Amino acid sequence: MKHLLLIYSVFFLAFASCGSEENKSPYVIALGIAQDGGVPQAGCTKVCCKDRWMKSKKEIYVTSLGIVDPNTKEAWIIEASPDFKFQHKKLSADNQIKGLFITHAHMGHYTGLVHLGREAMGYKNMPLFVASKMANFLKSNGPWSQLVELQNVNLNIIYPNKSLKLNKRLSIVPFQVPHRDEFSETIGFKILGPKKTLIFIPDIDKWSRWSDDVLSIIKSNDFALLDGTFYDGEELPGRDMTEIPHPFIVESLDFFDSIKDEVQIHFIHINHTNPVLDSSSKQYKEVLEKGFDVVKMDQRYEL
Repeated sequence: MKHLLLIYSVFFLAFASCGSEENKSPYVIALGIAQDGGVPQAGCTKVCCKDRWMKSKKEIYVTSLGIVDPNTKEAWIIEASPDFKFQHKKLSADNQIKGLFITHAHMGHYTGLVHLGREAMGYKNMPLFVASKMANFLKSNGPWSQLVELQNVNLNIIYPNKSLKLNKRLSIVPFQVPHRDEFSETIGFKILGPKKTLIFIPDIDKWSRWSDDVLSIIKSNDFALLDGTFYDGEELPGRDMTEIPHPFIVESLDFFDSIKDEVQIHFIHINHTNPVLDSSSKQYKEVLEKGFDVVKMDQRYEL
C-alpha cells in the first residue's frame, strides 16, 4: 500500500510540475527605459546626472524591450540600443535570442547593432526585422552595410499592419507613426500573447499628428508603453523644443485621461532631465495620482 501511495505521489507531483510549466505566461521585460543618450547622459553635470555618475548602480539603460516565452526559452529584442551588450547578456542568460526588431534610425534604437559585427560578437545571421526604408538605410551606409555583407544580420522586411508570428503563443504587428524620419520611417509595435496585448511607441512627434484614431488604438490593448521623453516644455532651457518634438507627459496625461481605466499606460523613453525618474518628485507622484505610471528597469508585463 505504501508503495502505491508513493507511486501516486510521484505521478501527481510530476503532473503538477508539467502543468505549471505549460502555464507559464510569456511576457515583455523592460531592458531599458531611458532616452537615446541614457542616464546619466554624456556631458551632463546637472543635478539629474551628478549622483548617477558617482554610483554606477543608478545608471539607467537606453530603452529596449525583451519578449520572452519561458516555455520554449525563446526571446526577441526590440531596439539595439547603445547598451545592447548588457541587455543581450541579460536576456540570453536563460533564453535563445531568435530575432531583433528596430523601430527607427535614431541613435538609441539601432546603434547597438555594431556589437553584432566582426569587431565584437561576429554574430552569424541574426534575424533583423526592420521596415523597408530602414532596410535600405542599413544596406546603403557603413558600417551597417558591412553587417549585411558579412551576414552578421539577416535582413527581414516588415510591413505596417501585417502580423508576424513569432511562435505558437506570440505574434507582433508593426505600425507606422509620425516622427522625425531623417533616415528611416518610425515604427511602433503591438505584441500579442495568449491572453493580453501590449503596444510600444517609444518615439512619436505629437499625438495630434497621428492621423489614426489614437485613443481607440491605445485602449484596445492591456498595456501601453508610450513616449514619455519630456515631462513638459520647460525641461530644456535654451533648446528649441520644436526641433525635437515629443508629446510632453503633461499633455499625455490629459489626452489619455478618458481611457486610463481601460488600459495600463506607462511612460518610457525618459530623458535624463525628466523629473519622473525621481520617484520622490512631485511630477512622478502626479503621474501616479492621475492613474498612470512610469516603466521601471526589469519590469515585466505578462501576456
